[in-house]
Formats: sequence, structure tokens, C-alpha cells
Amino acid sequence: MTLLHEKLSESIIGSSMTVLNELKPGLDEKLYERALIIELQERGHSVQQQKAFKVYYKKHLIGKLIPDLIVDDLMIVDTKVVTSFNDSHIAQMVGYLTLTGLRLALLVNFKHLKLQWKRVVK
Repeated sequence: MTLLHEKLSESIIGSSMTVLNELKPGLDEKLYERALIIELQERGHSVQQQKAFKVYYKKHLIGKLIPDLIVDDLMIVDTKVVTSFNDSHIAQMVGYLTLTGLRLALLVNFKHLKLQWKRVVK
């Protein structure tokens, strides 16, 4: 059994490890996000940062959703600097997947010396 977007996941996780090894823990989330964009682009991926998705309720526009990164138009990547992932992080990714129509999100945590990540599949 293969994982959904397995090679892309591996590339994003590897890129994230490279960024963490270079920058070390302790920085602001946005710094890791910007470095990750550079690393992913150097590996040949297309990356959209802060792409806005319109959110509708009963055909009424109620606002917009702005995920951190969309990689190769296939996966949401959300960078975090948190002690550990919690249910609200996962619920947020499920909501993002529902509203964007994508099937896979990857939470990446740069808080510790060892990178943490979690795949969220819809």
C-alpha cells in the first residue's frame, strides 16, 4: 500500500529537516516558512505562499482561508513552532482540506532539535 503523495511528502519532510538543521530551533514560525519555500523551490517544487481561498456559506461569501503553503498544487503545508501538535491543529487541517478540495496536509513542527511532522489525509 502506498501513501497518498508519498514522494512529495518525503521531499517536503526532507526539505524541512534541511531547514531545521541549518537554522536550528528557536526562531519565529514565518522564518522557517520562508526558508522552507526556498528549499522546496531549489528542489524543483512549485510553492504558493498565503494563497487565499474564498469561503462560502449557503452561496454567500463569508471570508477567506489562507493556508501557509500549497506545494505542487497537491498538498497544504502548515509550519508550526509548538510544543506538540494538538487536536485543534489537526481539525484546522481537516477544515483546510475540505475548503480547498485537496486531500493531504502536512503539519511541520520546528520547535525541537528533531523535526516533528504529521500527515492529515481527507
